[in-house]
Amino acid sequence: MITIEELYSIFLQHPVVCTDTRKLSFGSLFFALKGDNFNGNKFAVQALQEGAAYAIIDEPQTADERILLVPDVLKAMQDLSTFHRRKLGLPVLAITGSNGKTTTKELTAAVLNRKYATYFTAGNLNNHIGVPLTLLALNKSHELAVVEMGANHQREIAALCEIAEPDFGLITNIGKAHLEGFGGVEGVKKGKGELYACIRERNGLIFIHQDDEVLMEVLKAYSPTVSYGSSSACEYQGRALMKGEFLSVEITVPFQVTIDTQLTGDYNFANVMAAVAIGGHLNVPAAEIKAGIENYAPGNQRSQVIRKGNVSIVMDAYNANPSSMMAALHNFDTAFSGSKIVALGEMRELGEEGPEEHARIAEIAKNMQDAALIFVGPCFEKYAETAGAHYFPDSTAAMTWLKSHLPQECTLLIKGSRGSKMEKLLEAF
Repeated sequence: MITIEELYSIFLQHPVVCTDTRKLSFGSLFFALKGDNFNGNKFAVQALQEGAAYAIIDEPQTADERILLVPDVLKAMQDLSTFHRRKLGLPVLAITGSNGKTTTKELTAAVLNRKYATYFTAGNLNNHIGVPLTLLALNKSHELAVVEMGANHQREIAALCEIAEPDFGLITNIGKAHLEGFGGVEGVKKGKGELYACIRERNGLIFIHQDDEVLMEVLKAYSPTVSYGSSSACEYQGRALMKGEFLSVEITVPFQVTIDTQLTGDYNFANVMAAVAIGGHLNVPAAEIKAGIENYAPGNQRSQVIRKGNVSIVMDAYNANPSSMMAALHNFDTAFSGSKIVALGEMRELGEEGPEEHARIAEIAKNMQDAALIFVGPCFEKYAETAGAHYFPDSTAAMTWLKSHLPQECTLLIKGSRGSKMEKLLEAF
C-alpha cells in the first residue's frame, strides 16, 4: 500500500488527475473510482496503455510498478487533495446554497481575477468527487481558490469542508431544494448550515446576506463576518435596479458605483452583492469590481437571455426548485412586457411535498399577466387544466407543439429541473 505522502511525491511529478479513461491526458494519474454502475479498477491497465503515468486502484490486479494500491481510491483522492491544499496554503473560499451558488461562484471569480490569480470550480464539479478534483487542479501560480459545494443530504457539506478546509464561507440562501434528501426545509437549514459550523471551527470569516432572516438565524451571531444587502446596517449596501430585462445594481456603501449586469432577474441582486462584498473585503478596487461583474456573461442555462429573431428567451433551465421557480416567475411577470410564454418543467427531489409545491407554482403561473402557459412532466399534469396551461408529458412533445404555435414576436421563459430537459425547447427555433 502506498502512503499519501508517497502518492503526493508522484502527484508533484504528474499533477494532472483523471477519473475517466475517455478523457485521459498523457502522463496523468488515473484514479480508478467505483460507482453503482462502474468499476474503474477494470480500466487501470487500459489507462496505462493509453498514456496514464500511474493508475491508483483498490482491488489488487496485474503486477506493475505503475499500478498503485490504496485501501480506498475515493478516500485516497480526497486525502491527497487536502494534503495538496495544505501544502499550497492559499486562501480558500467555499460557496454553497439552495439557489445561485454557481452564479455567485462565477461572479466572485470574475471579480477576484481582476487582481488575483484565482482558480474556481469548473462547471458543476461541486460534490465529493468534484471538490477534490478542484483542489488538485490548484498550483503555485494561483493566489486564491473559490470552491463551490453542493449537497442533497445532511453531512455532505460537512464532509466537503473537511476536504477543502475553507478559510472563508458563504451561503447564498436556504430554500426548498432537495427536500426529499434533506428531510424538509429544516433539514436543508441544518445541512447548508454545516458550512457556517465549519468556518466557526476554523475561526474563519463568513460573508452574510444580512437581508436574509433565515441565514441570520442559522448564523447565530457569529463573528467575524462581512455583511451585504440592501439594509442600512450592511457593510456592503446596494439596491437592485431593473433596466428593461437586465439587472443593474447601485452600490451606495462603502463606495458608490452602478453595475450594469448581463443577468436577468432581481433575484440575482444577492449574488451580485456577494461578489461585491468579497471583492471589496479582499481589496479589489471598486472600478475593477464593476468591470469584473459587467463583463460576466451567464451561461449553462442560468439567467441567460437568448435572441432568436424577434423572440427573446429567458433560459433558466439548468435546475429548479420551488424557491427559484417563484423568483423566476415573479421576475418574468414584472420585468418583461408584451406577448409572453411560460414553459415550466417539473421540479424533482421534493418528496412528499411535491404535489403541494407544484400546485402552488401552477397557481402563481395562472395569475401572471398576458402569459400563455406550457407545463411539462407528470407532476404538473393534474394542475394544467385549472391553470389554463398546455400540458405535455415531456420536453420533446412540448418542443414539437411550440415549433408550430410560436408567435412571430414574444418573450419565452424556460424553467425546470435538470431532469426535465427543458433545453429541448430551443430546438423549436
